[in-house]
Amino acid sequence: MKIHKEGKKFLLKVLGVILVLNMILWIIFGAGCPNGLLYFSLFSIVFFFFLVNFFRDPNRVFENFEDGMIVAPADGTVVVIEPTMEDEYLKERRMQVSIFMSVFNVHANWFPTHGKITYYVHNDGNFMRANLPKSSTENERSTVVIETPSKIQILVRQVAGAVARRIVTYAKEGEECNVNQQLGFIKFGSRVDLYLPLDAEIMVDMHQSVVGNRTIIAKLKNPNC
Repeated sequence: MKIHKEGKKFLLKVLGVILVLNMILWIIFGAGCPNGLLYFSLFSIVFFFFLVNFFRDPNRVFENFEDGMIVAPADGTVVVIEPTMEDEYLKERRMQVSIFMSVFNVHANWFPTHGKITYYVHNDGNFMRANLPKSSTENERSTVVIETPSKIQILVRQVAGAVARRIVTYAKEGEECNVNQQLGFIKFGSRVDLYLPLDAEIMVDMHQSVVGNRTIIAKLKNPNC
């Protein structure tokens, strides 16, 4: 299993703290409470491997991509499928599809389509639960707009959650992107929103589990027109 680059330094620091803490506790209390310290050591091992699992970085390649496809930008559960007003950049009604990521999901994010990055901004904000509707506009978030080869604009937004405290975004305005490139990484529970044209054909259902860079979320109508 490959570890994501966003987690390597963090995991080394956590491992160092765990080893030092266990050594100190065994030196001080080892003779008097061996069973309790054994349980603590086992808990430390389980906790560390939970973190390793969180920062896993699967090698996924989406094949046979066609213009008009919108591919899942993240692992998780679909929590929103509804028309809504996108007020930050597009200034129009769009079909919003939101994917909620629990701490057990892969937290790497992928670009949902091929195209050119025309807009990127990071906004500071609150850290309410990411499955709440207001989190899309009030939480810390990063917004990226991609113009497809057919000149259709797709907005994708990384949203922090109650536990997440850092959003990493690799997008840069003016650069080309494709579905097999990572958009970024969000740490410890969050969501990703997609804002699609209202006439997009939605291919997923509410509460459906989706896989990043694997599941087709939608197909755009007449992408070549």
